[in-house]
Amino acid sequence: MSGKSSVGKVERSTRFDHSSKLEGPGKVFDVQLRSSKSDRKTDLRGQACEFRFPALLFLIPIAGAPQIDMKIDVLTLFPAMFSGPLEESIIKRARNRGLLDLRIHNLRDYTHDRHRTVDDKPFGGGPGMLLKPEPIFEAVASLAGENSRVILLAPSGRKLTQYIAQDLARCDHLLLVCGSYEGFDERVREYLADDELSIGDYVLTNGALPAMVIIDAVTRLLPGALGDGESVHEESFNHGLLEYPQYTRPANFRGMQVPEVLLSGNHAEIERWRCEQAKARTRQRRPDLLIHSDRTQSTTQTEL
Repeated sequence: MSGKSSVGKVERSTRFDHSSKLEGPGKVFDVQLRSSKSDRKTDLRGQACEFRFPALLFLIPIAGAPQIDMKIDVLTLFPAMFSGPLEESIIKRARNRGLLDLRIHNLRDYTHDRHRTVDDKPFGGGPGMLLKPEPIFEAVASLAGENSRVILLAPSGRKLTQYIAQDLARCDHLLLVCGSYEGFDERVREYLADDELSIGDYVLTNGALPAMVIIDAVTRLLPGALGDGESVHEESFNHGLLEYPQYTRPANFRGMQVPEVLLSGNHAEIERWRCEQAKARTRQRRPDLLIHSDRTQSTTQTEL
């Protein structure tokens, strides 16, 4: 890894009784820093956590519910922001059907000082405050396991795409860590994070809204989350194209007529028309998607 310390990623292992997972002290967490260039290993044994304020949970287990397909934990300074958007529509149905186990955690619950401090001034000076490493390391040790994917939400991350959402939907467990203030202490990036994502080239107050966007994008890809499973495959970006135009009744509205081909009943012609329209719309509105698609196809053919 260029420009980074020789010490590699953190290997996370947790040991605790799942039945008392949210009941407070008595848990021991192991975090190991392993070097990518040598056999050097440093053990960091976290202290038993005291959850002075219980984590905010959005899912209460339902008797007889099917096995959970996806677990998502969110670490944030603003848990109340999540209460509305994640209790409606597709996400609510996925949770009620047992497809999604969604839990929101307050980062301040992993502090140990009287003021529940999570930020401090940057070394070397500069504006604003940085998120301290201690509470984030402790939270990840508590919440993450071997199959977890720890994702930081920050403007410097990879831009979220449908392809990335599809990749995330195949994970067993996502741990989304919301950025705030001027960002993270760099050691969080180097030793804890598996990935770093952004939802666009603009700045938001904190990572709560990006976390909600990722949760929505991933949840709707879970099998059984949507009423019509085929609709996922026909949406924009799934084939590197924007979605084709669609119409519903009436066929003639104030003189605005639905294209005849859609009324013809000829499914082959309809499919051809939709493909042409999707390409034309993408070429006009998002030509960058066509360039990306061409590069992807070229890379695939080279590999074959």
